Order: sequence, then structure tokens, then C-alpha cells
Amino acid sequence: MQVERVNTKDLVVNSMPDGSRVIRNSNNETVFALNATAAAAWDACSSATTIAGVAEEMRRSFDPNVTDELAEACIVQFEEKKLVKISDAAPKATRRQVLAGLSAVALPLVVSLTVGEQKAHALQAESVDCRAPRANVPKEDKREF
Repeated sequence: MQVERVNTKDLVVNSMPDGSRVIRNSNNETVFALNATAAAAWDACSSATTIAGVAEEMRRSFDPNVTDELAEACIVQFEEKKLVKISDAAPKATRRQVLAGLSAVALPLVVSLTVGEQKAHALQAESVDCRAPRANVPKEDKREF
């Protein structure tokens, strides 16, 4: 099974301190959040490879307990989000096989939202108020440093 990233020219990837990644597709304004497990798989797909190649790279750079089934679960999520293309697809690992192969490795997680959906959620949660003052310090309160 051959794995290859798609639309890489439209993607902006940001690495987070915890090993996770945020990927923004500038073409359709979708943002993908990858946990550290999925991020390790993403990094392993930097060039055309196989599921076994992704698993081996994840074992080397992320966790020696990564199984081929876990790597495949990551790749399947990427394919569902149209981040990678899989050719010569073979039968996929079942959820039971993935879970059986896990020890201390977290399940891969890829979440996506459009920019519009993000704004709607922020407004609904009232986490954004553009009219509110930015600081709680009175303007008259001048402090010497």
C-alpha cells in the first residue's frame, strides 16, 4: 500500500510544543488538529512511503511501541480528511486490531473545522467578544517601573 500526501502546496503546518500539529488548508479554509500520535504519522509521510514505512519511522521518532495497525489507523484518518492518497489499498486494520496493538501509545486523532465553523463555535461559547476591553487596567493608573 503506497501512501502519499496530497495538496501540499495549499497546506501550512505548525508544530506545537507538545508534539501535536495544526495544519491549515488555505484552499478551502479548513484547519486540522493532529495529536502527537497523528503528528508523528504525518511527519513520517513527508515523502511517498508505505504503511510499514510510516510505522517504522513512527517507532524511530515517536515511540518504539507503535504497531503497523496504529500507523494504518493514522493514515486512514488522513485519507478520510483528504490529506493523503492511498494506492493499492489492502484490507484495513479493524479497530479491535488497533486497540490490541496499543500499550502506552495514544490513539491517533485528527479533527478538522473550517474557519467559519471555528468562529461560530467561539461565538456560541462566548469565548470571543470583540467589544470588550483588552485589559482591566484603568488608563489613569500609571505605574513607574
